[in-house]
Amino acid sequence: MKYSFDYLVFIGRFQPFHFAHLETIKIALEQSQNVLLALGSAQNERNLKNPFLATEREEMILSNFSEQDQKRIKFVHVIDVYNSEKWQKLVKTLVADVVEEGAKVGLIGHFKDESSYYLNLFPEWPMVELESLAGAISATPLREAFYRGEILPDAFPGGTIAFLQTFQRTDIYKQLQHKFLTQDKTNLI
Repeated sequence: MKYSFDYLVFIGRFQPFHFAHLETIKIALEQSQNVLLALGSAQNERNLKNPFLATEREEMILSNFSEQDQKRIKFVHVIDVYNSEKWQKLVKTLVADVVEEGAKVGLIGHFKDESSYYLNLFPEWPMVELESLAGAISATPLREAFYRGEILPDAFPGGTIAFLQTFQRTDIYKQLQHKFLTQDKTNLI
């Protein structure tokens, strides 16, 4: 099969991985030999906004794909850098470490709001711009529901649901849930 790209880069936190993320990766797999997920907030610390470590997100994401597609999905871990220029350089360096020299690299994403400004930081990568996907939802209310003990079946593919159910039985979840339930909600997630 002839693809338009060797790699399509999809940048996100995936906290947690939901149906809009899944649809984006499926579209990327149709257009590219490989999909490179740049997992943001990849430092090894948890908080209410980032409850899952990068390795856990890899597991969560891959659990929703066939073995054949899993082989085409690659990951880089991007720590938080609160300087756009430094963050941009970090992402480019991490991507360059994975892709072969001369590979055709593109960027896939959706300009949902002002938080999507980062998509403009990579003009050298042709953009596959997606319209708002059906059922697209912000991960913030999904995390809030999760901390209340709910896993919304209309928001998540099966692999994510299984991952979240297992995670709910951990002490880490109980600590995060307690923090969520007892914290001032005005400036939370």
